[in-house]
Amino acid sequence: MRGLAYQTFYRLPGPMRRRVARMVAPKFLVGAVTVLRDSETNSRLLLLRQPSHHGWGLPAGLLKKNEQPAAGAARELFEETGVRVHPDDMTARDPCAIVHVVGVVDTIFFAEVPEARTTLAVDGAEVLEAAWFPMDDLPHLTVNTALLLGRFGIGPRATTPR
Repeated sequence: MRGLAYQTFYRLPGPMRRRVARMVAPKFLVGAVTVLRDSETNSRLLLLRQPSHHGWGLPAGLLKKNEQPAAGAARELFEETGVRVHPDDMTARDPCAIVHVVGVVDTIFFAEVPEARTTLAVDGAEVLEAAWFPMDDLPHLTVNTALLLGRFGIGPRATTPR
């Protein structure tokens, strides 16, 4: 039965195959998250407080259509904090992406800037506050942020198994 379905599918013209695939394939939103550390001490982390979240989180947002993940991470970082990092300076780590149960895939990037020479600028609407925190003394984090950082050995859930 499955073989017959594939034979029929592959006989369809290309545009029709793409439509069928889009209809039956799972749909995901793709986002980019940046873990920004202080390059001078490597022990401080930039976090944001947003009106829609309970706790501090990381700079993040959804990718635009056809946007490369590192470029999206750099864009979101700038939009939310005023900090400019070139996409080539965004480093993917393992895991480089996390699939959430709500149909969102977050790509994860690490970057570093010197805190002492970095001016933070938030808009007060999307982001209420941005601040640097020692990695061994982080404020109350959102659940997703705590879990994500824990995968990289940072924060209160660093010892939580994956």
